[in-house]
Amino acid sequence: MSDVVLETRDLVKHFPLTRGIVFKKQYGAVQAVDGVSLQLRRGETLGIVGESGCGKSTLARLLVGLETPTSGDLFVQGKNMSKVSAEERRRGRRNIQLVMQDPYTSLNPRMTVGDIVGEPFEVHPDVLPKARRRAKVQELLDLVGLNPDHITRYPHQFSGGQRQRIGIARALALNPEIILCDEPVSALDVSIQAQVINLLEKLQKELGLSYVFIAHDLSVVRHIADRVAVMYLGKIIEIGTEDEIYDNPTHPYTQALLSAVPVPDPRRRGHRDQIVLTGDVPSPANPPSGCRFRTRCWKAQDICAEQQPLLEIRDKSGHPSACHFAEVRDVVHASE
Repeated sequence: MSDVVLETRDLVKHFPLTRGIVFKKQYGAVQAVDGVSLQLRRGETLGIVGESGCGKSTLARLLVGLETPTSGDLFVQGKNMSKVSAEERRRGRRNIQLVMQDPYTSLNPRMTVGDIVGEPFEVHPDVLPKARRRAKVQELLDLVGLNPDHITRYPHQFSGGQRQRIGIARALALNPEIILCDEPVSALDVSIQAQVINLLEKLQKELGLSYVFIAHDLSVVRHIADRVAVMYLGKIIEIGTEDEIYDNPTHPYTQALLSAVPVPDPRRRGHRDQIVLTGDVPSPANPPSGCRFRTRCWKAQDICAEQQPLLEIRDKSGHPSACHFAEVRDVVHASE
């Protein structure tokens, strides 16, 4: 447990749905995150994948303290963030920083690069004396592969990949141990994606960082992640090592996701049994009873509507899966 730097226990975030202008009455809730339990170990990269709207970004906001959980516990380096003072919670947030998805909107266009990267020192003035901040900002820019002399430039003078490097430099300013990457390469060209991923891996080795890497691109996640958690409608439905998830997926949803990844080699495409899901993703304001995936699952039976499957080891695969009928299925994916 001493190696666990970040942990959630039954973390829940429901957004209330209300009627009325003056006297608002709640008539329901959007169950964005519903009972998520995860652990991130020191030096590890935990990938979180799933369709748009499954709760990945809401989970990211909970982990960095931008949202307050409805219930559940969040531990950062062993401290329960919901049971410490406001000042301790503020200091604890230094240890977990966020790299945002869109480098074109996450940087203030009216601020110079020096001001953007140095802004964390304004929020936490006790971290570094003012006289040393300019040199530190230049050091951070050099660390992420940018010219330290460009400290007075503005975001519009940089490319998308360079802007994301600026965002990474800002996240590193307070010397955090945990970096949360919320789809950090989805807005970039493929060639630039590889450069940013390589930079993140280099920084992890040099600085001993731990990553939570959220993405919808399964190929990118496989390249960088040590363990992978699959989300569907606010819940973790399968979790395991990179090899376990990609080579031996047991949950039908995971199998469907992997079967949808394009295979570049045309000779291998005919060897894949592609899974085509029917129906739309249910509303998180009114999720199905029992298993939330049952309305789109070809294995669904009566028990799936009656009992919610627990996330537990169910077959010879050796990793947890939340399915009553979990079993290994061969999947041909893009990396093969």
